[in-house]
Amino acid sequence: MGFGPPMFNTATAARDAGLPHAGVPGHLQDRVDAVLEREPEHPAPVIEFSQQMPHDPPFSLRSFLLPHRWQLLAALGLVVIETVLLQAGPLLTRLGIDKGVRAGKTDVLVVMASIYVASVIVATLTSWMRILYTGLLGERLMNELRVRVFSHLQRQSLEFYTREKAGVIMTRMTSDIEALAQLFQEGLISFAVQGLTLVVITTVLIVLNPFLAIITLLLVVPVTLLLSEWFRRRSDTAYLQVRDRIGEVLSDLSESLAGVRVITALNRRRHNVIHHTNVVGAHKVANLDAVRATSIYTPGTEAISVIGQAMVLLIGGRMVLDGDLEIGELTAYLLYLGAFFAPIQSLTQLYNGYQQGQAAVVKLRDLLLTEPAVPEAPDAVDLPPIEGSIDLDGVSFSYNGSDRVLHDIDLHLAAGETLAIVGPTGGGKSTVAKLISRFYDPDEGSVRIDGHDLRTVTLSSLREQLGVVPQEAFLFAGSVRDNVSFARPDATDDEVWDALRQTGMADLVESMPNGIDTVVHERGSSLSAGERQLLALARAFLARPRVLVLDEATSNLDLQSEARIERALDVLLEGRTAVIIAHRLATVMRADRIAVVEGGRIIEVGSHDELVAAGGHYAEMHQTWMTAIGE
Repeated sequence: MGFGPPMFNTATAARDAGLPHAGVPGHLQDRVDAVLEREPEHPAPVIEFSQQMPHDPPFSLRSFLLPHRWQLLAALGLVVIETVLLQAGPLLTRLGIDKGVRAGKTDVLVVMASIYVASVIVATLTSWMRILYTGLLGERLMNELRVRVFSHLQRQSLEFYTREKAGVIMTRMTSDIEALAQLFQEGLISFAVQGLTLVVITTVLIVLNPFLAIITLLLVVPVTLLLSEWFRRRSDTAYLQVRDRIGEVLSDLSESLAGVRVITALNRRRHNVIHHTNVVGAHKVANLDAVRATSIYTPGTEAISVIGQAMVLLIGGRMVLDGDLEIGELTAYLLYLGAFFAPIQSLTQLYNGYQQGQAAVVKLRDLLLTEPAVPEAPDAVDLPPIEGSIDLDGVSFSYNGSDRVLHDIDLHLAAGETLAIVGPTGGGKSTVAKLISRFYDPDEGSVRIDGHDLRTVTLSSLREQLGVVPQEAFLFAGSVRDNVSFARPDATDDEVWDALRQTGMADLVESMPNGIDTVVHERGSSLSAGERQLLALARAFLARPRVLVLDEATSNLDLQSEARIERALDVLLEGRTAVIIAHRLATVMRADRIAVVEGGRIIEVGSHDELVAAGGHYAEMHQTWMTAIGE
């Protein structure tokens, strides 16, 4: 499906948020309009999304780049041309000295100099084409990877987000992908350039003077390889630790930002600074391990370079004095030898980026191999339009695979029936709601709607006919309209206003500066808890699901708001199957039947009057509630 326009205008959002300088200042508007006139059309991308895990090979640099091998070969062709042209200089210098300067032929010298300049110009143009081409290709690849990772995160079930820290997930999407982007855009191509340069220079050195080449390679290459292998082993561990530590840094930051009100209220700011200092310190220690390895490797290769050049100058100089070597040939050899060590030093620095990129690849591979805990079956079928009957047969469930939260639950709801589930905190009420919503799958037994096992139907077709209003209403940064019509983006303004009226929010929204176009701050921070919950109920009303699950949806409301919600629920629940998780008996009493859950088992089921007359657990709860309200 395609993506529509942005949810709201940034300037309007800033103005409504009360931010200074909201919108574009008048004296800059003309410039903005001129930029927009030159802006090319950006068609909405077509994204194919499936709830099922794709059958892709494990993520690696090879599997990621293989589909783009022809574009990479074109880039490599530009690298070859650039490298050969850049390394023609010393050979032209040799010919200019031996055939021009020493022979006294000015025309030869002019020709060599002209060819030299031309090779540099062509190499520069080739380099420009290569950088532009690889930059465009790199951005396309990173865009593809970001969408792939984000789609994978959307595919995950609630269990994944309960287990993983938000900061760690953010690290995968930000710093890990950025490290991989740097590896591709700056590392791999430069790696190819320097590696090819090394091959070309080695070949030329052997052709120029095999004797000097053998001495140089026998002394330099073995020591460099041993040092490089040590650095590879040391840095592998260091950079994996760096990726883990940055995840902890972002996780701690994310948690502190989300809980800033609690931190402020409980005077924990100083403690949080100390804790974050320790987390950042662990990241610093991991980075220092990598720095120490680099501090040995880089100077070591530079020392090998200087020693190698000194030895060639000593031996080659003696050969010139003995008449066994031309001065131009020695000059060319020394120039190539200097160029020989430059790629080695560059490869040293590039190897740092390569190690960081490889560490990021490992983390991304682990993420992309994570299977959803609630998978969509390969042969899943669309759930047809439902009446709304719900059956739980022999359902048992545990969150950790060992400690049972629900034990052998049997429950039946007729289509259009409203069932309230009550019981002590931790008794399993919300878990029943999560299983009916298929946020989790039961360990034993089955959950069925209209006879269809939820594990056999597609998740999208289930979500289209099932609505959930959680205890903590989440609102997105956008307008009131965007939040109310979240499940139905094509809803008209009249439908949005109708949903607001039905839930008692119309008067409040009408008093806002821009009505339904008023911007709601991130997480709805500009609204009270009750107002956020009312908007969430309006969202559910507009979605018009056949089955509705209210998980403590009225727990954050004052008495006046609760009264409005009770009236709205009469309209919202009419003709729908509903499961209401609630502590407030004023809401529970409106249900057709009530189930009492304790210790993961259903201990009582019946209407309000039946359960009160039975004198069991519900009757005790009702008596306590009546005493509390003074009746």
